[in-house]
Amino acid sequence: MPSPADFNDRNLSLGLARVSEAAAIACASLIGRGDEKAADQAAVDAMRNQLNKLDIAGVVVIGEGERDEAPMLFIGEEVGTGNGPGVDIALDPLEGTTLTAKDMPNALAVIAMGPRGSMLHAPDVYMDKLAIGPGFRTGVVTLDMSPAERVSALAAAKGCSTKDITVCVLERPRHEDMIAEIRATGAAIRLITDGDVAGVMHCAEPDITGIDMYMGSGGAPEGVLAAAALKCMGGQIFGRLLFRNDDERARATKAGITNFDRVYTRDDLVTGDVIFAATGVTDGSLVPGIKREVGFVTAETILMRSKTGSVRRMIYRNPVR
Repeated sequence: MPSPADFNDRNLSLGLARVSEAAAIACASLIGRGDEKAADQAAVDAMRNQLNKLDIAGVVVIGEGERDEAPMLFIGEEVGTGNGPGVDIALDPLEGTTLTAKDMPNALAVIAMGPRGSMLHAPDVYMDKLAIGPGFRTGVVTLDMSPAERVSALAAAKGCSTKDITVCVLERPRHEDMIAEIRATGAAIRLITDGDVAGVMHCAEPDITGIDMYMGSGGAPEGVLAAAALKCMGGQIFGRLLFRNDDERARATKAGITNFDRVYTRDDLVTGDVIFAATGVTDGSLVPGIKREVGFVTAETILMRSKTGSVRRMIYRNPVR
């Protein structure tokens, strides 16, 4: 098996940008058309096609689901030409299928890549998540704190009032009590309907996005993708797996999870250097969405490398054939 030293993230990064670009552009014609499945399938097909052009021996560790649930880009699928370094790949060809179908903000095509064994093989269960941006000491907020305590602790660390804190939360019935507790502190909440990878990424650039913290439960695979983004952008994320039944515990066991109560940090979720690319599908706070004009389509991608901390914003304009 190739060693991590064979993972040339600098050379692979532009190829990764092409992968997310292709997925975003493929579903551009389906934005606002109300067909989630068609948009997702278009993104999946395009992402898989581009991945198989890269000189890597890739394994999808975070994908569209198990083999029998996903026709393409399933967990465990091998991608690439096979003539290159062994890599782990975490992806969501269309993070925000509903956002795309309804032409709502912050739908993204997202992918991360690292050396083989560098990413947690997260089972498809819920994860309790907490994230903040860079510049804070480790443990300034924790999952063991109540939502109100987290807001107060972050405000104290920032030297501001709790009224100056904005928390991003996925709008779900299960979060109603948490939302009420956060609002009781005077903090503001930005509710999102979908797309919690973008929600977590917002924390890394609070001056741009206006988001200071993310909290709440969502998919564990998305937690790994979000951790990959923060590994590049800076910031902290904590996650604890949540199980609703024995079937979900069995999924975790199958994925190699032995401690069901473990709190994972960013560097537990993603242990090695990674590269990360996200292309806007619909307009959002992180990147603009796909722009269609007569004869052309334009996409913008944020491309990041954790090794150097570099962040590139790339605009790709392509003739429509």
